[in-house]
Amino acid sequence: MTAAIDIQHLSLRRSMGWRKPDVAVLHDLTLSIPEGAVVGLVGRNGAGKTSLIRCLVGLELPSAGTSRLLGDDSRTLRADTLERLGYGPQSPELLGWLDGHAHLRKFATGYRRYDVERAHRIARQLDLPMATAAAHLSLGDQQKLSLLLALAHDPDLLILDEPVASLDPLARREFMRALFNERSVERARTVLLSSHLLSDLSRVVSHVVFLREGRVQLFGAWDELSEHLRAWPCPTQPALLQGLVHWSAVLRQAVVDTRSWTGPVSDLQAMDMDNLFEALNA
Repeated sequence: MTAAIDIQHLSLRRSMGWRKPDVAVLHDLTLSIPEGAVVGLVGRNGAGKTSLIRCLVGLELPSAGTSRLLGDDSRTLRADTLERLGYGPQSPELLGWLDGHAHLRKFATGYRRYDVERAHRIARQLDLPMATAAAHLSLGDQQKLSLLLALAHDPDLLILDEPVASLDPLARREFMRALFNERSVERARTVLLSSHLLSDLSRVVSHVVFLREGRVQLFGAWDELSEHLRAWPCPTQPALLQGLVHWSAVLRQAVVDTRSWTGPVSDLQAMDMDNLFEALNA
């Protein structure tokens, strides 16, 4: 399948100031996300999720390696690629003196696909007070406006960094509806979605990426991972058995892949996304 996001040996080192050593943030990441995939990007705080997203959308230059969005180099994204890209940062970047209507008018000038009727339909679905200046919106409503701007031009690739962290459960549900219902049927949309709300992610993603300390710890189709990855109680560090994915000394258990597992099978336990996240990071 064609890759909507293609990352090859991407690393990022960040300067910490004069006479201080650089800090390695991302380590030799290689990842290929197919068109039409809905990908959850998960990891603990500091795992590198936001740094990776910033490299993908061209806001930060990697120290080594490359990333491509829709076939275009992230470092030099062309105007026609930017038209097909929607991006929602972790902290909304809004003009405080403008209300929602003015934001949309300003935003519309750069996108040929922008549809004012569609944008206002999404705003109503999100229950967003469009006549209020952004500076006077609650944090949750600021996040809704940021999401609306990312969705308003019907992007082919949508990259969102913790988009629903400040939304209540009802608002999160309406956002998910807007994300998947407000879409032209003739074009597949690829979504990369960073979130700590794993129960929400597990309902909508086709794939998941687990990041740990700037490295890809695990990547795959979520249906396959949930079917084949199991927890195995193991009080001491096991030998390097085939199919062993990770061992946690804190939990005294291992994560194993039953497709290649050669150890005992009687005590294997199924895991949801929260269980798997804990098992990989404890």
